[in-house]
Amino acid sequence: MRVGVIGLGSMGMGAALSLVKVGGMQVAGVDPREVARAELAAAGGTAAARAAELPEGTEAVLVLVVNARQAEAALFGPDGAVPRLAPGAVLIVSSTMAPEDARRLAAKAEGLGFLYVDAPVSGGAVGARAGAMTVMASGSQAAMAKAAPVFAAVAKKVWTLGEAPGLGSTMKVVHQLLAGVHIAVAAEAMALGIKSGIEPQALFDVVTNAAGNSWMFENRMPHVLEGDEAPRSAVDIFVKDLGLVTQLAREVAFPAPLAAQAQQLFISASAQGHGGKDDAFVIRAYQALTGIRLPKVG
Repeated sequence: MRVGVIGLGSMGMGAALSLVKVGGMQVAGVDPREVARAELAAAGGTAAARAAELPEGTEAVLVLVVNARQAEAALFGPDGAVPRLAPGAVLIVSSTMAPEDARRLAAKAEGLGFLYVDAPVSGGAVGARAGAMTVMASGSQAAMAKAAPVFAAVAKKVWTLGEAPGLGSTMKVVHQLLAGVHIAVAAEAMALGIKSGIEPQALFDVVTNAAGNSWMFENRMPHVLEGDEAPRSAVDIFVKDLGLVTQLAREVAFPAPLAAQAQQLFISASAQGHGGKDDAFVIRAYQALTGIRLPKVG
């Protein structure tokens, strides 16, 4: 099967490498960064700078770019993938976006004779490289069947949420409410403990062995303890994703005060110049407010 992966970031690279490991897959990646293309090529795939350079007759394309605008350009823009795709190819769009954007892109794809799966993912860079992402998918039975070999390579679990495009994206937006709030409150707890005189490592050790622990606290706060600001997922990702949460909440007349407050915290950290740092460093917003010293980075 000829498969293209558009976007070789932390998730896309892992997915592409997982696909390379599967026998019978011919994997081509797309990314403007030469270092990303070189990594995939060294692993046995091929790579190009533009989606318009995918191999002709590509049967499935997995899109892991940042947002709906980038996904639309990567597929349908002047340098997009569509002219290189085989008739009836499946477009698996895993970018986090508003449900209405997923429905719009699906209609555009289906109007051109392609299958479309609305398929946001979770699992982070580690999960992607292990072929263990979680997929929240919606699409027709034909689209899901065509996408199945790709999902088998990159995911440990595929949740099928229905046939209507937009259901997968709705689920991801709800998930991001939890993810963003959990990261924000993990940072708040760590910052309060530091301000109150608790040694940071001891704070981490107690919380991760007690009822107040969360997956995000246990996964993200080691970055703070190590002073490691390299982004696995950046502060600005949650500025965007929590914006999608509050947008959806407005559309369905639903109050979402915790999501709105968490978004403001991420916006604050971004405004202070930390938008490109690991999302755990939303804690910098608390540092600016309270003057705490963070482990190893001050």
